[in-house]
Amino acid sequence: RADGIGLGLVFEQIVYQRDLAYMLEHRWLVPLRGYRVHTEADLRHLSGRGDFQPDALEEAIDIQQRNDLVARSIQELARDRRTLVFCVTVRHAKSLSKMLNSIGVPTGMVHGNMHADRRREELEIFRQGKLQALTNVGVLTEGFDDPEVSCIAMARPTRSEGLYMQCVGRGTRLYPDKKDCLVLDFVDLSDLSLVTLPSLFGLPKDLNLQGKSVTSALEVWHEIVDELPDFQVDPGAISLDEIRDRAASFDPLSRELEPAIRAISELAWNSLGPRGLSLHLLDRRGKLIEVLIVRDGGSRRPWVVAFNGEEQASFSRLDEAVSATEYELAQRDESLHLSGRPDAIWREQPVEGPLASIATQANRGRPVQGIGKALAAITYMEQMRARAKLKKTNSIDI
Repeated sequence: RADGIGLGLVFEQIVYQRDLAYMLEHRWLVPLRGYRVHTEADLRHLSGRGDFQPDALEEAIDIQQRNDLVARSIQELARDRRTLVFCVTVRHAKSLSKMLNSIGVPTGMVHGNMHADRRREELEIFRQGKLQALTNVGVLTEGFDDPEVSCIAMARPTRSEGLYMQCVGRGTRLYPDKKDCLVLDFVDLSDLSLVTLPSLFGLPKDLNLQGKSVTSALEVWHEIVDELPDFQVDPGAISLDEIRDRAASFDPLSRELEPAIRAISELAWNSLGPRGLSLHLLDRRGKLIEVLIVRDGGSRRPWVVAFNGEEQASFSRLDEAVSATEYELAQRDESLHLSGRPDAIWREQPVEGPLASIATQANRGRPVQGIGKALAAITYMEQMRARAKLKKTNSIDI
């Protein structure tokens, strides 16, 4: 189910299940390729509760400029593919059918208000290949079977993963000589979260596949996230190549602290992204101390402070944890507290021996200047690997 409710509410035992990504990976369905087409239709005034109301959505998207863009995109990208066009209302389906026919794309239309015999006749004409495209409203989302369909045009935006999956599913059936299915997402101006082919698979929602396979995009994305769990893509349309480039230049050691932390601290905390913060200290005997503040506790006091892997206390807010930690350090040993400053001399000492090798590896093959940065790189990588559990970085001689 795509509504987030478990099938266990209906069945006593789930004996077998496979999601869409698994079916694609194991070639039980044809590969899905996608294009993202931006429109100027404005949905920002529409309600944010549930999926869109059909009448209000029709008023926003059934306009000449958008219909022309949809039709010409289908003509250019789908070419001779048998195409299903999903629309929001009968009027919208009629408008797109008329527009497609006017530019030379033979197109029919089916909807729930048609007489059953007339609908069957139109579907048969489509199956015979006499029509290249078929606009429809709600009648082809399930129960329709034409494995030669190889393009899905989502001319109607939706916030429902279930509806989107049903629409896309009409084009995923295997068929001799059918190489793949092309999905065209028409993305309007909206502050709401719209379902697209990338978002359906957990990829960045603004990703433009540019005709590439969603399966290959998933492989690239998983490689990036496995190596850089803290890597995030800023909002805005982006291609897979741009994501690769940003990941290649991503430097977690240059991540700035939150303003609330900078405002209360003068120590050399390093960001672990959403996971928390790290700080390295050097005591009078030259022994390294690693301080971690990570999101690891319960919902009321999620921020856990640990010295060399041993929990000390937990706090409800990150800034509270930082203030309390620094106060404790200053009370315990002023020289230890001072060793945590960014300008502490030991931080700039050259990185040599095993530390240099480990730090370079942790920093994705890039040499690290200064012991302070080297330790930060190693801790970052160790904590990203630990993810959900508090973990002390492996001890390293400096």
